[in-house]
Amino acid sequence: METLNFQFPAAEPGRGCTLVGCVSSGDLEVLIEPGTAGHLQIQVVTSVNGSSARWAQLFQRLFEGRAVAALNIDIHDFGATPGVVRLRLEQGLEEIGHD
Repeated sequence: METLNFQFPAAEPGRGCTLVGCVSSGDLEVLIEPGTAGHLQIQVVTSVNGSSARWAQLFQRLFEGRAVAALNIDIHDFGATPGVVRLRLEQGLEEIGHD
C-alpha cells in the first residue's frame, strides 16, 4: 500500500460533498469535499506501489486548462485502471456541479 499526495491550483472552495464508488465491493472509491481557497488537494491510497507517475499524468490531463473549485479529493483505488479512475472523478465532479 502506498499513499500519494498531489496539489493543483484551484479557484474558490467547492460546495457539497459526494462519494462515488465503493472500495469494499472491489471498485474505486472517491470522496470529494470542499477545500481551501486556491488549492485542489488529492490523496490517493493505492494498492499498486510505484504508480506515482501514472497518477500525476492522469491528474494533469484531467485538470490542466480547467477551472477547478478548491476541493479535497480522497481516492482509494483498489488497483483501478486509469479509465475507471477518470470515470469516477468525472462522476463525482458532475454530482457536486464542478465539472
